[in-house]
Amino acid sequence: MNTVVCIKQVPDTETLIKIQGAGIVQDGIKWVMNPYDEFAVEEALRQKEKMAAGAVTVVSLGPDRAIEALRTALAMGADTAVHINDGAYYEKADPAATAAALAAAIKGMQYDAVFVGKQAIDDDSGQVPAMLGELLGIPVVTMVIKLEVAADKSKATVTREVEGGQAVLEVSLPAVFSAQKGLNEPRYASLPGIMKAKKKPVDVKTAAALGVTDAPKTVIKEMSLPPARQAGQKIAGDDAAAKAKELARILHEVVKIV
Repeated sequence: MNTVVCIKQVPDTETLIKIQGAGIVQDGIKWVMNPYDEFAVEEALRQKEKMAAGAVTVVSLGPDRAIEALRTALAMGADTAVHINDGAYYEKADPAATAAALAAAIKGMQYDAVFVGKQAIDDDSGQVPAMLGELLGIPVVTMVIKLEVAADKSKATVTREVEGGQAVLEVSLPAVFSAQKGLNEPRYASLPGIMKAKKKPVDVKTAAALGVTDAPKTVIKEMSLPPARQAGQKIAGDDAAAKAKELARILHEVVKIV
């Protein structure tokens, strides 16, 4: 089974983020593969192993440092990689521009499925999977927690997470699948895998070479941290009825929610 996996390099969740203007201070940040993309890579590898055939190609849009995330995917077992190494395009790219670049890189490939994480943990937009499917002209299934592909690779039975439960549906292939936590348990890259990853091919392209000139449709003008939470108010006294009455007064007159 031939699959393509789109990945993004993001700040490690344990990194202390400092905001500056419309972005973050990047000095001293540890960068990692987006955690949800790890589920996507793992699923692509499992489908290849299950079919005992095919190849896994990972694609990422980003500056020079994004090669580290691609090498991680290659060390896990992916076969080849495409790095859209275009810092100028990447720095301004919103979800629409990102999807356009990824779609342009994928369009010339032979694939049965495209896997992506359900969202990136840095901007949390969750918009790229649907936009990518639209640009590629293929179905999209989001929040996937189980995937069964038919032996002839013509269709797949998918279980996706929905509010309050799960939905099971059948979709024709090729299709875009966005991976949710619970789909699998991503493997660790082995030492032999890490050594092999250094020799695996990485095709480096620019947005211009792909014919992508999409201007972002959204622009971040400023970022700020949320205001600090105020200390809670404690209602003193032993009379439960009086305390309840005081609480109702505060909610009505001070907080103004009732």
